[in-house]
Amino acid sequence: MIKNSSLPLGRISLFLAILVWLALLLVDLVRIFGMINNLESGVSEEVTWILEILFFFFIYLVYRRIFWKNRQLDFLTLIWRGVSTGLFAASAGLLTEIIYLAFGESKIGTDPFLRNVFYHINFALTSAFLIFITLLWKHLILYQKNKQVVNQWQVFEFSMLGALFFVFFNHNNFDYSFLFGLTILLILSILLAVNLKWIPYLNFKEKWKTLLFLFLIMLCAGVLFYRVLDSGNEGQLQINLTDNLFLMALFGFVFAYGLFSFLVTLFNLPTSSVFEQKLTEAINFQKLSQSIQPEESEEQVIDILLDSCISASFSDGAWIELNPKEPFQVKNPLRLLDESTKTAVLSYLPQETQSWGPSTIAEANQAQAIRISHPTYKSALLVHLLVNKSILARIVLIKEVKEGFNKEMISIIGTFARQACISVENHRLLNQAIENERYQEELKIAQRVQKALLPLKLDHPVSFDICAYSNTADEVGGDYYDTYQVDETHFVLIMGDVSGKGTSAAFHMAQMKGVFQSLIQLGIHPAEFMNKANAALSKCLERNHFITASIFEIDTANHSFCHARAGHIPTLWYKAKEKTAAFISIEGLGLGIVRNPTYKNHVEEKTFVYSSGDILVLLTDGILEGRKETGEQFGYDRIKKIVEEHHQKTPIHLQQEIINSLHQFVGGDGTIDDDYSLLVVKFKKSD
Repeated sequence: MIKNSSLPLGRISLFLAILVWLALLLVDLVRIFGMINNLESGVSEEVTWILEILFFFFIYLVYRRIFWKNRQLDFLTLIWRGVSTGLFAASAGLLTEIIYLAFGESKIGTDPFLRNVFYHINFALTSAFLIFITLLWKHLILYQKNKQVVNQWQVFEFSMLGALFFVFFNHNNFDYSFLFGLTILLILSILLAVNLKWIPYLNFKEKWKTLLFLFLIMLCAGVLFYRVLDSGNEGQLQINLTDNLFLMALFGFVFAYGLFSFLVTLFNLPTSSVFEQKLTEAINFQKLSQSIQPEESEEQVIDILLDSCISASFSDGAWIELNPKEPFQVKNPLRLLDESTKTAVLSYLPQETQSWGPSTIAEANQAQAIRISHPTYKSALLVHLLVNKSILARIVLIKEVKEGFNKEMISIIGTFARQACISVENHRLLNQAIENERYQEELKIAQRVQKALLPLKLDHPVSFDICAYSNTADEVGGDYYDTYQVDETHFVLIMGDVSGKGTSAAFHMAQMKGVFQSLIQLGIHPAEFMNKANAALSKCLERNHFITASIFEIDTANHSFCHARAGHIPTLWYKAKEKTAAFISIEGLGLGIVRNPTYKNHVEEKTFVYSSGDILVLLTDGILEGRKETGEQFGYDRIKKIVEEHHQKTPIHLQQEIINSLHQFVGGDGTIDDDYSLLVVKFKKSD
């Protein structure tokens, strides 16, 4: 069997670029031959311009392919490749100068054929260097890109495309149109040159290397630019390939971004240590968060915590003491000092800070900065580790300077200590669960939580009927619904769906219920409810989890409902007067996806007027995604059709029709991979 493989586009583009360059060289040599022998070459200038454009295009494809393959490389490696390309091109240009200086006015030195061959070689290398650096700058500009930067780059690309064909407009004349076009492109280059978000992510050493590389790139560009100007002034060229708006604009873009990058990197050098410190703190915090695994020990958490605290506070020494009641021991409790020094420093600490009694528990959550009068060490920081309302251990950090621990350091170390305590506590809970057949116990707890989360009775007035149904893909799930009576005429309905399934989804579902029960009593509108719920859930949801929700505030006095949606499945609304059903279209982003105050910009609310006989069907995606054995999903249209056909039935019977249709559609060999829930509301006819 022949194995299919993708075309080697990079090699094909390189081969075509070489062929076009050879054709370009041949055309120019034919013109020179005709000039020397007073013959008409028969090759127009347009042929040269077309070949030149094709050469640029194929070189662009070559380097674009290279960047695609190496897009995961770090900044320094990519910049160094740009430097090496520039050094090679500049060296070739300087070597040409040396050769012509050596030949002087000899026959070889003045031979027009040889001169044009060298000219075309330098043209090709210069073009390759500029296009490579342009793609490198593009990669750096679009690092952490946003819509505005992408739009700016697209404008620049289209402008450069226009510059590519500008030669057909001004016929390589250095006139006002050339200057105007070059000015526009330089302005666009400067606008793009301010996008330097990649620089702060370099450490101090990397920034010094970057400065050197950027200087070399600008130096190479300067040498090549000089060669371009010098070649254009020789007057021995049939058609000047380098006095081209596209090529000149590339020079301007390379210089502009290189200069801006160089200056910003230089000015960022003094703050590099601060950024590196923050990065180290983040890494240490991540290590603490991930330090406990079932097969690991609490001692490893303590070691990581001690090293992290020393790194964050620049301490000159530290030690950790375990509570004598703890069953394990730390092998290396000392850092940067010996036992005798520790004993000496300990004698200078207040006596009350050395007690393991219950009186210190209230203070354990606060790191204490202490002045000491030791001959060498002048300040200390005492941090307690509190697990299950008892002190696990205490850490003492010491410095040789007075008041060596500022407010920020104390806050960071306190955060590290709390995270370490959480890790230890989680580890102990995990071991305890394993010893007591964790999986069975966890399942029983989760099942009880699941049953308690969903209301046994749905609050509603006589003006509408309501019923609900929920089922889980596993023993427990993350679907949630609830109702709440605000006053005699206002009722709130909510349906939520936690990403994922199983016990973790059920846990987050419990959090969602608590948030709903707390916020809904404030009497806030649906959009504000979503905003506050997002703020509350963002603090407790794991980063890879989010919650979708739909909320309705029904006003029975005015026959209206106010609706907001947070990424949830749209609600189906059957309108009795029109005898049609449609899904309510309203924007909204899931809770926990955007975890900052800008979330309010991603959710909206709308108020609708309902009529007697109207029906609302709230559902989760488990119903829509139920699949046959063939893979076909239940989908929106079937829900809509069922409601339109059975709209005259009561909510409970309509609910049964939907669930029965789902099971019939899926069949014995089909699957419902997700939790699925349904909430049906039907407004009664007016008396």
